[in-house]
Amino acid sequence: MMLIEEASVPVSALPVAAFKEHLRLGSGFAEDSLQDGVLESFLSAAMSAVEARTGKILIRRTFGWTVYGWRDGGAQGLPVAPVTQILEVTLTDAQGVAVTVASSAYQLVQDTHRPTVRGVAGALPGIPTNGSVTLRFEAGFGAIWAEIPADLRQAVLLLAAHYYEFRQETTLSEGCMPFGVTSLLERYRAVRLGLGADQ
Repeated sequence: MMLIEEASVPVSALPVAAFKEHLRLGSGFAEDSLQDGVLESFLSAAMSAVEARTGKILIRRTFGWTVYGWRDGGAQGLPVAPVTQILEVTLTDAQGVAVTVASSAYQLVQDTHRPTVRGVAGALPGIPTNGSVTLRFEAGFGAIWAEIPADLRQAVLLLAAHYYEFRQETTLSEGCMPFGVTSLLERYRAVRLGLGADQ
């Protein structure tokens, strides 16, 4: 399977002003914007880390997800949440010929942790032999920072501040995340029930 982010988080959606307040940086000076590029990079990195840890998309954007077989013929769990709408489902055969599936053949079942796409007639469209299916969908809590749940916003600011404070440190272990951040993220992490659980 392959998940592609079709558009990155726009810089205008990053909470640079809130991050400056969180860091207690001075304001009212001519040089106020000098660090904006650095702050934006730490915010982007923190948001990406939070999304990777939780499987939750913060700022709404479009994704393309390609799979080569349905996990279940009647329903398929989507790889991230929350999914707001499915834009398109395309079947591609072994020769690369693509056919768009009618939207009346499937439906989105929204869920905080496990959104799924289901076949309206009981079965999802058949994937051609040696072919694939690509789902394009929108996912995310909202288009702007204020629409993200407050605890996730706090986690992003804490993690971005951690990156900022330790920006010269090269010996931090891979995947290092402060306890305060992990505790905020815990309730958003999907629980795997076993080998048969949805991915």
